[in-house]
Amino acid sequence: MKGYMLFRRDTSGRCGGEVALFVKLRLECMEVCLGVDDKQVESLWVRIKGQTSKGDTVVGVCYRLPEQEEEVDEAFYRQLEAASQFQALVLVGDLNYPDICWRSNTAKHKQSRRFLESIDDNFLSQVVEDPTRNGVLLDLKLTNREGLIGDVKVGGSLGSSDHEIVEFSIRRRGSRAVIKITTLDFLRATLSLFRDLLGRIPWEQALQGRGVQENWLIFKNHFLQAQEQYIPMSKELGKGGKRLSWRNKELKHKQEVHRRWKQGQAVWNAYGKVVREGTNETRKAKAHLELNLTKDVKDNQKGFFNNKRKMKDNVRPFLNGGRP
Repeated sequence: MKGYMLFRRDTSGRCGGEVALFVKLRLECMEVCLGVDDKQVESLWVRIKGQTSKGDTVVGVCYRLPEQEEEVDEAFYRQLEAASQFQALVLVGDLNYPDICWRSNTAKHKQSRRFLESIDDNFLSQVVEDPTRNGVLLDLKLTNREGLIGDVKVGGSLGSSDHEIVEFSIRRRGSRAVIKITTLDFLRATLSLFRDLLGRIPWEQALQGRGVQENWLIFKNHFLQAQEQYIPMSKELGKGGKRLSWRNKELKHKQEVHRRWKQGQAVWNAYGKVVREGTNETRKAKAHLELNLTKDVKDNQKGFFNNKRKMKDNVRPFLNGGRP
């Protein structure tokens, strides 16, 4: 393709499954060797040099066979762990995990759940929401930096491919992205229809003879379907906002280490350790705040209602008759 540099990795012994990446010639780039199990995994990694003081971005392309062996999956996870140590990572590809529900972050099969664990362990997020092939989301876009991927659009096809085209942009490092926060809007919910829909499901028949995990997934699937149908979503733009009441000095350290890591002044291992410790401290701080609010609710009603969202009187309970 004129005006582009081609990076590719061909498969041997079978048809299909090759991966390729075109990079504009004006961009300084080079292929990256992660040094872990490169031969087993159909992937390639390219480092694109950023502007001065903006840092580089690593772009990975991967293809996973629908019935890929666990050994190859584990090799890919080791690659993913190594690639996640770069400060800005974008991974794209057809990873063939059709059973994953990205909205609830759950999966039916063992290998799919292992993939979700790897994403969480490496602090990655998946940004594509719409299905990309026959009503299923197969083509994923993963990143380790919030706001790095934007303007995601799904639609159309290329040539004879049965996959939808996924368009997106990689934002410049340091550009400020507007964060969209989506929440459930219970004030506009139709809870009577929500109750009726769940009440019509023959739960004993649906859950009989199954294990705990499978029963939970069945219940969660029905619950989320009813929620999507009768409880609308509302979007708010996040631009900082008020100081979180549960935030303390220890939690500020996490933000400071994150700032140093972005500037290349801290290594990934140190940052990852602080993130894990910060997550635990956040949970403890929230629990401690809620405990204090409930203890002092009689003497400090203002503090209680400043931290808990008020609900209108016309929002009825889920069960008829108002019984808990």
